[in-house]
Amino acid sequence: MTPFREQNKTVIGAVGLTLILALVIGAFKTDSLPFIGGGSSYAADFSEAAGLQKMDEVRVAGVKVGKVVGIDLKGDHVVVHMLIKGAHLGRLTRAEIKIKTVLGRKYVALEPAGDGTLDSEIPVSRTSAPFDISPAFQQLAQTVGGINTAQLASSFTTLADDFRNSPAEVRASLDGLSRLSNTIASRDAKLRTLLNRAQGVTSVLANRNQDLVAFLNSSNQILLEVKARREAIHRLLTTTTTLSEQLIALVRENRANLAPALASLRGVVTVLRANQDNLDRSLSQLAPFVRIFANNLGNGRWFDTYLYNLTNPSGFGPGTFGNG
Repeated sequence: MTPFREQNKTVIGAVGLTLILALVIGAFKTDSLPFIGGGSSYAADFSEAAGLQKMDEVRVAGVKVGKVVGIDLKGDHVVVHMLIKGAHLGRLTRAEIKIKTVLGRKYVALEPAGDGTLDSEIPVSRTSAPFDISPAFQQLAQTVGGINTAQLASSFTTLADDFRNSPAEVRASLDGLSRLSNTIASRDAKLRTLLNRAQGVTSVLANRNQDLVAFLNSSNQILLEVKARREAIHRLLTTTTTLSEQLIALVRENRANLAPALASLRGVVTVLRANQDNLDRSLSQLAPFVRIFANNLGNGRWFDTYLYNLTNPSGFGPGTFGNG
């Protein structure tokens, strides 16, 4: 067998590049690979897309079973293509676009029904889509921002002047419309600012969708942990309550004995507080004596000390006693 270092490097390079290319293509086509990807393709007709996007989830009974792989316009309706794995769908299966998050993310909810297997597109009669209010508010802000309020007020005023000789009911209605237009015109700048800020808030919330979802998931984990620890917290509170009741009963039963003891303790504390300076001075002066006395025992079996102001007994050094 030819050693590896002696083999044709061109052939080895070509085989390596082919394998790398196959891996790259496989990474982009994982949904089509057996065991890893795969699944069955289905389609559903909706009257509108309602903000649904490619790669959004497909769920059955709240469990993710696939994803949206394409959205196409077909005549007067929208066709949503789905890749589903591990779910059985009957011939009368229904589909509904539902709201996933408060910021407008959507998903497709499937409701399996009927016998057999779903082998055709789900018609519009068995699908439904929610009403998305966020685009409506954005379009409202753009529409109101494009209105010439001064011209609108002038138009209502002109109408009121033209119909001034009309019956009282019509004249009152036009006068009210004129006052309304004048009020809107006077608040034009504030209304524009309010709507622009509302649009900015919705944009920020939409951009922070993933962060909010992560925050809500973390909050859910905290609540689950608190729920799991509910029994321990309950026992802790119950035990604390029992302990407090026992302490209250103990104090109540021994009140006659505790009162004199506390009175005596108060007297002792008063005396100690009055002599605090003397105690501090005694402790500071005791420290050198204790240090010197401890040094007397540092000679093994012997101890040495000095006694001052004594006469010199015979047989010893000046003022020195020793013992062993």
